[in-house]
Amino acid sequence: MKVTLSDEARRYIGLFDEETGVSPTDCLVESDRIVFLIPAGEMADAIGPDGRTVRRVEKKIGRTVDLVEDAETPEAFVENALAPAVVRGVTISEQGDTVAYVEVVEADRGVAIGADGQHIDTARRLARRQHDIDDIQLT
Repeated sequence: MKVTLSDEARRYIGLFDEETGVSPTDCLVESDRIVFLIPAGEMADAIGPDGRTVRRVEKKIGRTVDLVEDAETPEAFVENALAPAVVRGVTISEQGDTVAYVEVVEADRGVAIGADGQHIDTARRLARRQHDIDDIQLT
């Protein structure tokens, strides 16, 4: 699936790449934060030692920066998108709509959902853009 980025998202990706040496593959621009999709295996470089690199980007942007690590399979992608919640398993169902059913450790259910549903909404948007997944449901 081809993702179309806004000019603003492309500018943020360029700034992130310039500051970290990591080129995000997707970017969600929200009113209070920016979410970058980081190529698999490059998360440590994007965060930097003790989080210094990502904090430097946050300071330049003036917003919170959230990072999601990309993955090769839709199941692994959904798991990464819901991190740091502990995910026991992801099942993709394609009966009409494509839905990812996610089993999350009960203690981490709130983490997976996030304040006002922000975390799961972000995971849903990224999963739709990257893997044509219509919805994510916690089980």
